[in-house]
Amino acid sequence: MTCAITGGVDTHADVHVAAALDPIGGLLGVKEFPATSAGYARLLSWLGGFGTVCLVGIEGTGSYGAGLARYVSTAGVRVVEVDRSDRQDRRRQGKTRPPRRRQRCPGRPVRPGPRRAQGPGRRRGGDPRADGRQAQRRR
Repeated sequence: MTCAITGGVDTHADVHVAAALDPIGGLLGVKEFPATSAGYARLLSWLGGFGTVCLVGIEGTGSYGAGLARYVSTAGVRVVEVDRSDRQDRRRQGKTRPPRRRQRCPGRPVRPGPRRAQGPGRRRGGDPRADGRQAQRRR
């Protein structure tokens, strides 16, 4: 019995990275292929080794992935373009996981306020810039 395989390809100038997914989205494998017509054939053959390829999502079908998209669609496989999310939007969202302290010890209270710097100047009441950093020279 052959299963319907979905491929996903991250395209670059010299190499394309392909991932094969089973019908429920499980990762079957990841492999790199050269961005040449021979590499396109090897990529599609590799995906076909897992089962019947019914869909391939390709990033950048208008630039680095254009040749691959033409090759795959000519072979009779449905091609969809995969857009990357905007980098600025990803940066604005910030971290997606909780801080490690809360992750490890969810019941432990977090110390309020910032921690004070601990250096030789801070502990002994000396020069506050003597905490290991070298003074900047003016030129």
